[in-house]
Amino acid sequence: MSQQQSQTQSLTLVQAVRDALYVEMERDDDVIVMGEDVGENGGVFRATQGLIEEFPDRVVDTPLAESGIVGTAVGMAAYGMRPVPEIQFMGFIYPAFDQIVSHAARLRTRSNGRFSCPMVVRAPYGGGIRAPEHHSESTEAFFVHQPGLKVVVPSTPYDTKGLLTAAIRDPDPVIFLEPKLIYRAFREDVPEESYTVELGEAAVRREGSDVSVYTWGAMTRPTMEAAEDLAEEGIDCEVIDLRTLSPLDEEAIKESFTKTGRGVVVHEAPKTGGLAGEIIATIQEDVLLYQEAPISRVTGFDVPFPLYSVEDYYMPEPARIKDGIRETVEF
Repeated sequence: MSQQQSQTQSLTLVQAVRDALYVEMERDDDVIVMGEDVGENGGVFRATQGLIEEFPDRVVDTPLAESGIVGTAVGMAAYGMRPVPEIQFMGFIYPAFDQIVSHAARLRTRSNGRFSCPMVVRAPYGGGIRAPEHHSESTEAFFVHQPGLKVVVPSTPYDTKGLLTAAIRDPDPVIFLEPKLIYRAFREDVPEESYTVELGEAAVRREGSDVSVYTWGAMTRPTMEAAEDLAEEGIDCEVIDLRTLSPLDEEAIKESFTKTGRGVVVHEAPKTGGLAGEIIATIQEDVLLYQEAPISRVTGFDVPFPLYSVEDYYMPEPARIKDGIRETVEF
């Protein structure tokens, strides 16, 4: 790799989104960005800021009509383009749910392979920013349940650029959920050149021997904080950042569990029907004989996402995560 190729830039997560979009639009004329206020306004979180000046014909401000945005993108993808529609918040995605699950996810099988649907639906998701109703949803399990969709949730700027690049190049539809709580929480060195992070591969954020803690997105940081605190108590946590929720990296899940024999899953979505249940089932089916204790779930609660005054109580934070880990380790 040349010196120029190895140059890096210090980016926030939202800047990494913008950088991935820019690099892919420059590389491939079929990539088009579309959505509400993504053009001159640069998106509600400025993830597309400046792209319309660079690519005036391929950054499209759309009406406030999520079903229309995604439906149009499905048609574009079927005929050779690579649209990247943005939904302003995950809580606004439900009008487009029919287009995503009834058409985008099924296009390849419905056409017996004649058509594919290479599109990426981007959406900021999750809570913690004191937003109004419908702005803090974490309903990734809806889309993981649908065959034909890939679901990706980054937790670092480096992974964000690499995963979004891989998603844009993927031949099938990807739901790319961006944890807005950490959009600008920290910076990381990100290569200036194009690169990919393979979809479907988890990352071991911290190696440990006592308990495996599985998480993703914005919950990775409080989980890591909890793990570091518990190390001072003599509890050695292994933290697995899943990164891709569909397909799940089942081998990484099982490999860690066979080492530790104990598990905890942390996510901010409600507990019932959340991805924690699927992860636990994977462990029960394939590596049950290594299990030393019940697997704990540290999650959001089974209520609509609350407003302001109790938002911090709803979301898993280091103290609650530590309690869940201790409960499993001390069983």
